[in-house]
Parts: sequence; C-alpha cells; structure tokens
Amino acid sequence: MTAPIKPILILMADDDKDDCLLAKDALEESRLRNPIRFVHDGVELLDYLHQRGAFADAEANPRPGLILLDLNMPRMDGRTALAHIKKDPELRLIPVVVLTTSKQEQDVLRTYNLGANSFITKPVEFDDLVHIMKVLGEYWFSIVRLSDQPPPIL
Repeated sequence: MTAPIKPILILMADDDKDDCLLAKDALEESRLRNPIRFVHDGVELLDYLHQRGAFADAEANPRPGLILLDLNMPRMDGRTALAHIKKDPELRLIPVVVLTTSKQEQDVLRTYNLGANSFITKPVEFDDLVHIMKVLGEYWFSIVRLSDQPPPIL
C-alpha cells in the first residue's frame, strides 16, 4: 500500500497582509487543498528556503513546491530574492510565479530573465483571484510534474 500523496506546499512572499489573506481565501474558494505559508519580504523568503533563524525547524517549515512572489517588498524585493533563488543549485528548481501589482513590461522581462516561471498581475476582483488560484493549482499540481527532491549537487 502506498502512502497518501501530500499536497504540495505553496509559499507566498508578500508584504501586504490583506493580499495574503485574500490569496488564502481564494485558494480555499478554488477548492485547492494545498497548504499555504506566508513570508513578508525577500529576507524572510530566503531564510525560510534555507531553513535559517525562525525557520530553522525543517519539519515545521517544509520545502515549498511553488513560490508566489510579490516584487515590491521591504528589506529585499522580489527581484533580488528571485535572483538568489535561481542562482542557488538547491533552490533553482522550485517554480516561482511572480504575483504582483506591476504591469510594467520591464518587470515582466526582468523577472523572466531572472528565471521566473510565470508572471501574473494581481487582479482587482476577488473572483478573478479565485480563478487564478484554480488555474495555478490545475497547472502546477495536476498537469506539471514537480520533483519533491532537491536537485543533486554536481
């Protein structure tokens, strides 16, 4: 008998607590069962991913299977955090979806050049956010095959 498949953890990096709450509600409304955790800037994001400081307990802070990343955050913005993630051999395979208010073409190009897997402008309406979460869930958790193992260091 095989063990039940654990839902893939979503880690959202966003300094706007209202946006985090809306994302959590939209995830629930879209009927995805994936757990979601929140960090509020790029420094916390990297601490979580490297299991440092407040996130040192690996069991309590498991590796995410998907990162939702805002670009405009204090201390370290999403662009800088994304560059760190995609340069790190242990982290670079984690899909990163930029979810931001920016509509600037330079942000789209820059984040794709840094290795973002997708760029989505945050919708204004809650129903649109629910739809985005549902589509993200279907794509990243039903269609795409994600590895649950860190890549080997070569």
